[in-house]
Amino acid sequence: MKEFNSFKKDSVSGTANTKNLVAQLKDDSKLVVTTIQKLNNAISKANYNKSFTDLENKRVVFIFDECHRSQFGDTHKKITEYFKNSQLFGFTGTPIFAKNASKNDLGKRTTKDLFGECLHKYVITDAIRDDNVLKFGIEYIGRYKQKSNTFIDIDVAAIDKPEVFADPKRLEKIADYIIAYHDTKTFSRKFSAIFAVSDIDTLIKYYDIFKRKKLAGDHDLRIATIFTYGTNEDGVGADDSLPSTEKEKRRYAAEPNAAYKKENHTREKLDEYIEDYNQMFTQTFSTKDQKLFDGYFTDLTRRLKEREKTTALDKDRLDIVIVVNMMLTGFDAKKVNTLYVDKNLQYHGLIQAFSRTNRIIGDVKSQGNILCFRNLKGATDDAITLFSNKEAIEDVILPDYDVVASKLDNAIEHLFKVTPTFEAIELLKDENEELAFVQAFRRVLRAVNVLKSYTDFNWDDLSIDEDTFNEYVDRYWSLNDKVKKASKVDKTSILNDIDFELELIHRDEINVAYILQLLVKLKDAKSNDAKAQKKAIIDMLSGDVQLRSKRELIEKFIEENLPHISDVDNIQDEFERYWHDEKVVALAKICEDEKLDKAQFKALIESYTYNGREPLRDDIFKCLDNRPSILQARSIGERILDKMKEFVQVFINGMTG
Repeated sequence: MKEFNSFKKDSVSGTANTKNLVAQLKDDSKLVVTTIQKLNNAISKANYNKSFTDLENKRVVFIFDECHRSQFGDTHKKITEYFKNSQLFGFTGTPIFAKNASKNDLGKRTTKDLFGECLHKYVITDAIRDDNVLKFGIEYIGRYKQKSNTFIDIDVAAIDKPEVFADPKRLEKIADYIIAYHDTKTFSRKFSAIFAVSDIDTLIKYYDIFKRKKLAGDHDLRIATIFTYGTNEDGVGADDSLPSTEKEKRRYAAEPNAAYKKENHTREKLDEYIEDYNQMFTQTFSTKDQKLFDGYFTDLTRRLKEREKTTALDKDRLDIVIVVNMMLTGFDAKKVNTLYVDKNLQYHGLIQAFSRTNRIIGDVKSQGNILCFRNLKGATDDAITLFSNKEAIEDVILPDYDVVASKLDNAIEHLFKVTPTFEAIELLKDENEELAFVQAFRRVLRAVNVLKSYTDFNWDDLSIDEDTFNEYVDRYWSLNDKVKKASKVDKTSILNDIDFELELIHRDEINVAYILQLLVKLKDAKSNDAKAQKKAIIDMLSGDVQLRSKRELIEKFIEENLPHISDVDNIQDEFERYWHDEKVVALAKICEDEKLDKAQFKALIESYTYNGREPLRDDIFKCLDNRPSILQARSIGERILDKMKEFVQVFINGMTG
């Protein structure tokens, strides 16, 4: 809706409820966005439809998104019978064919039966080729792979029997596995994951296992869950949405019926989990009130979606959401990069679930990670074949670990030809040689980034050891710094337009709070150890993305301030006071050098920090005493913007936690 209205203000009307929809059907709204449930409600009740009966025979066009769901029951039939002169268009990435169609009271029907001939195909291989989505990196965990980190030692004698899938020992080991490898898969929690399980009973068991282990100190993952209490896999809410009709809401908000009153299948259990969420994020949601439960669903999904914003804070991070069916279709959050699967999936359900992970964002996210705790290899191949073709499997799924490792070795071999040692980087003669190194090492970085997402990753398998790799990283980063400084003087350098893809240089989470802890240790260290500890801190500052820009100031604090602090408990307060003073001085210098109004420029920085959007040139010029001439405007605007970004990078980014 926002996209339409960005072209023409108020060209599309959204419907918050059925009454709102009816009002728009009565007026002159040309384009209305609603849900199939609200539309069904509007045409089914006389007190609603009596006010727009003139539409029954008018030309009406319906465009259904995700038309593989919610179209095969009575609702679709009611809509087409009511609007007698309607034209239907359906969009879906996973149409229903005869092979994956389900049978209901209306028979076994396909997307073609409901919408007619297919007008155009744009399948997953097309989207991957056009860089609109990522490939999947799939690992099958359990008896299916006996040699590697992906092996879980579980009883396999009758693995395909339901009682074995539900075995508490098996669930315990899978939970341990997720705890062990979650940081690997999500790049130290920079991304989030969804865990899809077979039913609500199993979901409750898993949640309780994770909760018990967290209380025992085995992990500190932030885990939440959502399910429609008293539902099954085909019930209300199974399609990632809350109920819309009054009938659904009454059923949804009612006390659980007798079939679900046994332990672990109660509304109270879900309330317990929502209360855990409330404690984590200081909220007040519950199932006792429909609005509060709607709010829980909205807040949980928003928390995942908004991680992609530059203003996202770590305190708002949600690591894993455990679901049965909700959020497995139609839900998009670019910062979700991993799907754990302990349920049987097939055809459109499988592709839809896997596709929660492969939305593109940045360089680090190179594929959608799928960890299957059941053998879905055959089902995956069948699904890809159905929705594209058999030959497409290798275009959609990343190859095995050994194949990717072999490609990395080839990239390393090429790197060693360009720069045989990391010391050789400093001896490169000109920009052409530096460009060759950047391109060669960037290729290595990309391959390492992909390989590290495999649970089998081990530096011993590679033709470069970790220490040597990090030495190359340090030189690569230094070359980037050199290019940035030179570009301010020489605009014609061939390196100016090269993307170093620094986001690929991944380190464990190191922030200022962590550095302060090290400073406490440094203060307490004996003179023999202090020198080595100081060097380790400086090296760490050089190698971290966030802290590299702060290195000079932190070094100054270590040299000039730390020796005069007698009580280690005061280090944090003294550092914060020092940082604030340096920040004030830096801001004043920018404003003095560029003749900027300090209050206006400070407000501009705060706006940029909050919403992540670069200010317009006119907004920058409003901070100036005098607007520059047309000839000077561009260079002055770019210079001030660069200084503002550098200020934010040094004094604001990475300063929380």
